[in-house]
Amino acid sequence: MAPQEFTRRLTTVIARVDEIMQQEIRPLVAVDIIEQLHRQFAILSGGRGKDGAPIITFPEFVGFKHIPDEDFLNVMTYLTSVPSVEAASIGFVIVIDRRRDKWSSVKASLTRIAVAFPGNLQLIFILRPSCFIQRTFTDIGIKYYRDEFKMKVPIVMLNSVSDLHHYIDKSQLTEDLGGTLEYHHSQWINHRTAIENFALALKSTAQMLQTFGACLAATELPRSMSSSEDLLMSHTRQQGKLQDELKLLGKQGATLLSCIQEQATKSPTSKLSLNEAENVATMERLLVQLNETEKAFSQFWSEHHLKLNQCLQLQHFEHNFCEVKFALDNVLAEQAEFTDIGDSATRVEQLLKEYKKLEGKGQESLEKAQLLAVIGDQLIQSHHYAVDSIRPQCAELRHLCDDFINENKKKHDILEKSLELHRQLDKVSQWCEEGIYLLASQAVDKCQSREGVDIALTDIETFLGTAKEYQLPSPNEFYNQYELMLTLDVKAKAHKVLQKLGDVQEIFHKRQMSLMKLAARQTRPVQPVAPRPEFSPKWVSPKICQPSTLAPHQKTSVERYVETDLNSVEKEDETKFEVKNEEILESSHDGENPEPEQLDSSKNLSPSRRIIRDLLETEETYIKEIKNIIDGYIIPMDFIWLKHLIPDVLRNNKEFLFGNIRELYEFHNRTFLKELEKCTENPELLARCFLKRKEDLQMYFKYHKNLPRARAIWQECQDCTYFGVCQRQLGHSLPLFKYLRGPSQRLMKYQMLLKGLLDFESPEDLEMDPGDLEGGLAKNGPERTKDSAFSDDLQQALAMMEDLIKSCELAVDLAAVTGCPDDIRKLGKLLMHGSFNVWTVHKDRYKMKDLIRFKPSQRQIYLFEQGIVFCKIRMEPSDQGLSPHYSFKKSMKLMTLAIRQLGRGSNRKFEIANQNGLEKYILQAASKEIRDCWFSEISKLLLEQQNNIRGAGLLIFTMIAGCWLPRPPPRRRDVYEDEENGRQISPKSVGALPVGRQL
Repeated sequence: MAPQEFTRRLTTVIARVDEIMQQEIRPLVAVDIIEQLHRQFAILSGGRGKDGAPIITFPEFVGFKHIPDEDFLNVMTYLTSVPSVEAASIGFVIVIDRRRDKWSSVKASLTRIAVAFPGNLQLIFILRPSCFIQRTFTDIGIKYYRDEFKMKVPIVMLNSVSDLHHYIDKSQLTEDLGGTLEYHHSQWINHRTAIENFALALKSTAQMLQTFGACLAATELPRSMSSSEDLLMSHTRQQGKLQDELKLLGKQGATLLSCIQEQATKSPTSKLSLNEAENVATMERLLVQLNETEKAFSQFWSEHHLKLNQCLQLQHFEHNFCEVKFALDNVLAEQAEFTDIGDSATRVEQLLKEYKKLEGKGQESLEKAQLLAVIGDQLIQSHHYAVDSIRPQCAELRHLCDDFINENKKKHDILEKSLELHRQLDKVSQWCEEGIYLLASQAVDKCQSREGVDIALTDIETFLGTAKEYQLPSPNEFYNQYELMLTLDVKAKAHKVLQKLGDVQEIFHKRQMSLMKLAARQTRPVQPVAPRPEFSPKWVSPKICQPSTLAPHQKTSVERYVETDLNSVEKEDETKFEVKNEEILESSHDGENPEPEQLDSSKNLSPSRRIIRDLLETEETYIKEIKNIIDGYIIPMDFIWLKHLIPDVLRNNKEFLFGNIRELYEFHNRTFLKELEKCTENPELLARCFLKRKEDLQMYFKYHKNLPRARAIWQECQDCTYFGVCQRQLGHSLPLFKYLRGPSQRLMKYQMLLKGLLDFESPEDLEMDPGDLEGGLAKNGPERTKDSAFSDDLQQALAMMEDLIKSCELAVDLAAVTGCPDDIRKLGKLLMHGSFNVWTVHKDRYKMKDLIRFKPSQRQIYLFEQGIVFCKIRMEPSDQGLSPHYSFKKSMKLMTLAIRQLGRGSNRKFEIANQNGLEKYILQAASKEIRDCWFSEISKLLLEQQNNIRGAGLLIFTMIAGCWLPRPPPRRRDVYEDEENGRQISPKSVGALPVGRQL
């Protein structure tokens, strides 16, 4: 239930309680006139006339004429308001019993009724005095004074009670009038008092529930789990107390209803009197309203309690999300750093063991993330109010889990593939070594016979047949199979092994050809050239068993051939590398190297030309970067084949993401660059170039004003595929938004270059060579002549650029203020802003909310040409931690304000007040310098506006003893005393305090 609906239902309950108790007609209750009711000079017995008219009886009462008029009116007003509206509309029947009284009492009763009876009268019955003389006086008096009573209802004079029974049934009359109606006045008063107290308690409870509901509705949801838990407990305690009060009130109402009905429950034949029946009906209607109140409150609390629980659930979810995301990010980072694929089979096996440990370490975080995503889905299915926040976090968790799982599989595949690669290379190396040893072990003397040749050929064919068992690949197949994991080291190793394989296969081929030629010629054996190694097994590696008869320095011819063949490619590569290095060295010695000349020419340039050249080079680079953004990010958004990569948020807000960057590009490319190029030969034109384009450069203000919105769009869409495609296509190492900050950096570059030019102060100094410049300074010193016009132009250009930078910074800050009204632009130009401690003082002491706040509020204050704006500071989390956010609180026009400094001991404070003096603000700055700067600026603006108004014949500010005059400081308007450090300061020495960020 919405708070508005809850308030409406309780308001209806309160109105119905007033209607039941007829509070609109009768403002009195029985407690207010309890003494008058107990006197019993008039009673409402509950009897009814023949047409249902209520009967009011005036029993015998000594001293009736002495009752005060106010008491009589109060009792009559109360009694006539007790019956229902339908019964009261019929009219009241009045029975006046004056049988034991005198004519004067009858006359007094009729007179009071004629003057002060508040209801409609239907009929008046008067039981005349029993005494003959008084009865005679009564008959005569009635005839004589009938017109004086001014009553248009009939007055029936009765001699006895029996005559009254002809008009009113006995069952509707009390016993003293000869009737059978039971009436106990004290019991009637008690019941009426109890009912009215119950109604008042019900009304008060409903109003209290209304206040509680409004308080709950106005409570902002906290941002931390502890605050949410505290708030939930506090609200639950309050709800428990109110619920107990409702239950207690219900018990009281049920008890009161049973007490009223007690008379009817004594025996089956007994019935409730009309008074009791009306009281029962009233209580039942009040209990219905109590039940409605309980239902409304229960429904409202259930929804509010659900909202608080959902807030707490959301905070638990976000807290767990941050922890799980941090853990998964760390694991993914460790995975990303695990790039080693090993340089041997042993190393890869070790890496696999290490990676399994890393995988086990991340498995717990993976399970937590998957469980948290399931919890998030449950919150979404339960219609959580923060579905839009939970759904992307669940998607991000699943994305991280998928990344972890995919990266695990990828790493495992790569390491398994690497292990297979190195094992394959080891097999190839082993096969080559065995082949080399086989060739070396074949004795030359045995190959001189046909039998020896056949044996050698058979051994070679048998060995070559083992290549299938080793699954020796071809180089092309090998590279195609393992291309993805071939790092430089592994690639070099594989190249070496495969080259060795090719060389060995080629040697075997040549040996086969040679043996076949020998077999064909069948030449007789010749003497052996080299000794045969003894006890050398045929399939054992030469590294394990070397021939014992060979000296360490001796090698067979086959070994020498194999070594030469295996190293030929390496030597060829080395030879080519050396030749290339020699060519490079010769070209470096004989050729022309332009870089030193460029460096020398740069050193020979004058300072102004170096600055101008730097300005032009950076300007061209800046234009190219903007052009890249337009061509690489903005234009491709219209390509049909890329539209599926662009999210709807980006497609609908691309003009806000990029702002007026096209306008910046057109201005710099078509206009500003060409004008800057003209300043190459005439540096003195540079300042005028900037001053001339002052209005055009205001487009940077528009760009920076849009920058906060662009940042928000970027943060929402920065992970989309489209930006990644564009970034790779452009070859950018940084994301897009880093380049969108380029215009801000460009303004700072302009400021730095203008400051550099201003340091030389004149064109003569700017055109001097560096060597001459030093000598000229030493020779002339401060007596040098200066070109004042050139210096003034530079100062104006620099001041213009600084103002532009500050206005852009303030535009960014002001754009971050939420709730700012549209008419804020009417306050004029933004001059300065800063953070202050603010005390609010109200002189209306009857309003508690307006009393002075002894604890100051921290406010961000913006000073415009025609007004001041106060903003509330909130610290909210962001990517860089807690950052300030501002919300609009109040704005005041300067023409309605006055300002004054405070006394001693308050050198950081000053006071702003309205003209009426009812509202004041005490502002405390961070330092005395900042206070003086603000006070001076506001005083100057007030004086200017005061002079303008005085010129028009109007006087706004009242000068009272000079204390509220916006007066200037004692010395100069721009120079102040620093009491703490004993020095004078000015606004410039504060470091751009009027418009800086550090205020």
